[in-house]
Amino acid sequence: MPRYLELFLVKEGEGVLLFWLKEGLWALLIIALFWGLSLVMKRLLTTWGLRFTAFTTTDLDDRILRKVTPPVSLLVLTAGLYLAVCALPLPAKAHLVAAGTLFIVNVGILTNIGYRSLHELLEWYAARMAEQGREGVDRQLVPLVEKLGTLFLIVTSLMITLKHFSYDILSFVTALGIGSLAIGMAAKDTMAHVISGFTLMLDRPFRIGDRIQLAGGQIGDVADIGLRSTKIRTLDNMLLVIPNSDLCNTMVINQAFPDFRVRGRITVGVGYESDVEQVKRLLVDGAGEIDGVLEDPAPEAYFASFGESALTMTLFFWVAEYGKLFSVTDQVNSLIIRRFREQGVEIPYPTRTVIMEKD
Repeated sequence: MPRYLELFLVKEGEGVLLFWLKEGLWALLIIALFWGLSLVMKRLLTTWGLRFTAFTTTDLDDRILRKVTPPVSLLVLTAGLYLAVCALPLPAKAHLVAAGTLFIVNVGILTNIGYRSLHELLEWYAARMAEQGREGVDRQLVPLVEKLGTLFLIVTSLMITLKHFSYDILSFVTALGIGSLAIGMAAKDTMAHVISGFTLMLDRPFRIGDRIQLAGGQIGDVADIGLRSTKIRTLDNMLLVIPNSDLCNTMVINQAFPDFRVRGRITVGVGYESDVEQVKRLLVDGAGEIDGVLEDPAPEAYFASFGESALTMTLFFWVAEYGKLFSVTDQVNSLIIRRFREQGVEIPYPTRTVIMEKD
């Protein structure tokens, strides 16, 4: 080989080596810069960020900030790695693989940040609902919203990744929409129950543990509110499973709202010769002697109507908890009949007069 050609190759190799050293140093400088930025970001979020959030009345921002600080710092570092790889004059395939991998990692970290923020937000919301006496929210609505939010984040990150690699996401979205439409048409009744379940969870006409009365007259305590159906435990310890759409379209009486107090009613008939004021006084005084009857509102007795063979009297009283209404009513009834007998108040039997005429 001629001497000048050897010298040329040596100089060319030295130039290539210097070029790679220059580009490599530049990439290392980018990595070092973003590594320092990640440390600064972590320091700012853990010190100054928490100081700023301390001025707010809620602790939600503090909780979110603590959760997202580690992935945010990692995101800054991986962003620097991505820029460093993009700055290197790598072969096309190697550049595509390295840069694509780092891009996917960055999208995954962003998705993790979104998930952590959503998780903390839902936990904070569930805690507030529990403080307001709505304990069923954290067990019914929060897990469902978290799953839907997670699915949304995953689909969004997948679409961003496909868009980055120049894939046609329009066909993907179209196929997803057609599939969802087909599923919705095939399970329209189930979807109606699910949407009604959302309505019950958001509108909250009753909560788990409330005693409700259905339009058919059944009375029971709400055992569970699911996506498709609501389970009610009757007073006979039987479990009613009712589709949510049926509950949304019928009248439901919630005996536990706005509070647990319930009004009891006792109707009794007395003879026409009885002293109405005395009977009303006996009814009120008798109810007032029972421990389960509330003093406020006080018991009240009324002369309701003229019956066929008796004067109809009605006693109203209040009980602190609807679960004790039957036992308190039993005590009041027992005391009333005993006082009527002591005072000579007659509870007449229904009577009929039959007139026999001869032809």
